[in-house]
Amino acid sequence: MKTRVFSGMQPSGNLHIGNYLGALKNWVRIQNEYECIFCIVDLHAITVYQDPAELRAKIREIAALYLAAGIDPKVCSIMVQSSVPAHAELAWMLTCVTPVGWLERMTQYKAKAAKQESVGDGLLQYPVLMAADILLYQAGIVPVGEDQAQHLELTRDIAQRFNSLYGDTFVVPGTSLPAVGARIMGLDDPTQKMSKSASGANHAVALLDPPDKIRKTIMRATTDSLPCVDVTTAGPGVLNLLAIFQAFSGWNDDQMRQHFNGMRYGDLKKQVAEMVISHLEPFQERFRRITSEPGYLDGVLREGAERVAPIAEDTVRLVKQCMGLYTSPANAAL
Repeated sequence: MKTRVFSGMQPSGNLHIGNYLGALKNWVRIQNEYECIFCIVDLHAITVYQDPAELRAKIREIAALYLAAGIDPKVCSIMVQSSVPAHAELAWMLTCVTPVGWLERMTQYKAKAAKQESVGDGLLQYPVLMAADILLYQAGIVPVGEDQAQHLELTRDIAQRFNSLYGDTFVVPGTSLPAVGARIMGLDDPTQKMSKSASGANHAVALLDPPDKIRKTIMRATTDSLPCVDVTTAGPGVLNLLAIFQAFSGWNDDQMRQHFNGMRYGDLKKQVAEMVISHLEPFQERFRRITSEPGYLDGVLREGAERVAPIAEDTVRLVKQCMGLYTSPANAAL
């Protein structure tokens, strides 16, 4: 039996090349090795206000981008979090066994709370919902980046605490993850990871950006004070541009060094831009084809939810029994 993998992305902001190279490309690579569930985590998105019409459109956009990237709905389950009510139901039960102190020490919570005058409870409970997403499907592997490592460790803590209180119930997800993709930094600030939530106009290249915008954004990327590329002494901005080119091209380190050492930054940026455009144009064409086919996207999401719902319902039923919650005689006999 294949190990089950769960991962997901929020339908907020615009997916960018960092999301593709750091996650989507890796999901495509592992999809035949594991039993994969790839989710659009819309319940996470509403921990901050979302315009309802925009959120509905973004959910469909993210699903289409998953497909355009090469995720195969015949071998993977692509589904929307809120379409399986067990996510929210399990999150409440896990909230009841999670100490508040565990949540208050989460670095992402502290960072986001510091920027807001009023903090909603959803922001504090965000990691519990993430734990519910993973534990609901008894996932053994969760391919996340370094920025989510603390959340994954909390998931392990919650699972172990529940198991110690009520008996072995949850698979504790492993800490050894499938190799994650390239870590792409912001083009305007290469010391910070490229983010969907960053507001800078030149921070990221979105997956659906047209060629002219891609060129403009990359040509404005931060470099350093040296006159040309020196791979051994390059600053973070130059290294980030090289990382983008290498991740898209698949070149090895020797090829990169021989080709780029001594190149002026303007030429480096032009070559990076053309490499990105050459990969995103067919990607965008697949996206347009997927979104233009009536009923296809909704069918994929419906089938994905139908495929995983029995797993989720079995887990919720087991958790209720362990905690002593009411189950009808019909359910209790299952």
